[in-house]
Amino acid sequence: MTNEEMTNDQAAMTNESQEGGQRRTGFDLGERTARFGESVIGFSLDIERNAVTKPIISQLVRSATSVGANYEEADEAGSKKEFRYRISLCTREARETKHWLRMLVAAVPDVREPAREFWKEANELTKIFAAIHRSSGKSL
Repeated sequence: MTNEEMTNDQAAMTNESQEGGQRRTGFDLGERTARFGESVIGFSLDIERNAVTKPIISQLVRSATSVGANYEEADEAGSKKEFRYRISLCTREARETKHWLRMLVAAVPDVREPAREFWKEANELTKIFAAIHRSSGKSL
């Protein structure tokens, strides 16, 4: 079975290569954003749903998972203009994730500590994507 034929349950979900399980070296932003989205999903599943938390959780999951989806689109962009646009969306979605985490903590103060870790990662991703966006515009 090739990677193209694999479902998400069958495909490697880590930075390990298919041959020998050796860790790849270098920074894999696609993997990092995917893990971020997966972690936020898992975190969100443990929060009690009510009239206040349900829409906040929905927005949080949408923005957190959209960071990685837009990065994947940027990675396959057909032009520099499209790349910059997709990277700008990554930046916006990471910022939006920070907002929804803040709102979630306001609604459910007990999740403050785990939410803080997600906020820190969203903040780092915001900075990374903002830097990529800035540097990609220098040669336009």
